[in-house]
Amino acid sequence: MKRFYKEAAAEPGDGAFVVALDGKSVRTPGKQPLRVPTRRMADAIAAEWRDQGDEIVPVSMPLTRLANSALDSTAPNRAQVIDQVSAYGGADLLCYRAEGPADLIERQSAEWQPVLDWLGAAHGATLTVTSGILPVAQPPAALAAIVTVVAAFDDFRLTGLHAATAAAGSVALGLALATGRIDADAAWRAAHLDELYQEGRWGGDAEAASRREALRGEIAAAARFMVIAQDDG
Repeated sequence: MKRFYKEAAAEPGDGAFVVALDGKSVRTPGKQPLRVPTRRMADAIAAEWRDQGDEIVPVSMPLTRLANSALDSTAPNRAQVIDQVSAYGGADLLCYRAEGPADLIERQSAEWQPVLDWLGAAHGATLTVTSGILPVAQPPAALAAIVTVVAAFDDFRLTGLHAATAAAGSVALGLALATGRIDADAAWRAAHLDELYQEGRWGGDAEAASRREALRGEIAAAARFMVIAQDDG
């Protein structure tokens, strides 16, 4: 799409904030006004629109896309999104450890176990860890606790949590990121620990590296989105 506006700015609107292009409110793909909860989020989204060149490139506007998803997808389908995020607890990446070699086992334990320990201590969701790829049944109480935690997120932060959890393959990492227990880079490294380990031993693959970098961007955008959804400081 060719750029059709000169100015992009955040403006107050109906108890929230909207992003306006040449004074006219941006609308989501679902034709809703792009109304967001904080000035900081509106400013960040407006900056994405200002930074566009002669053509609008949606992939360069992750915060806009997440806000669109919050309004068009998460809000009308909130129960399903909660279920989708919580379902990762049943087969969370961090629960499946390698059977060898020893240094990989140690690295997984050092980076993954503190996140699982935090999840259990902070939210009562103590997940079972196993070695190998055979599925392990998680305690129903732990899975119910995850649902309770996820359901407490508002639509915007739930959208960010959904994106982070899907990109990382782990609701434990998603929740740790959402609450500031870890940062985006730590979440990305933990999510790709096995791949990075193999790359260190056997060399890299350009396609795999490109995919990981794309996921790094998704996790970073989701982390920022969750912060600015509630923080106007």
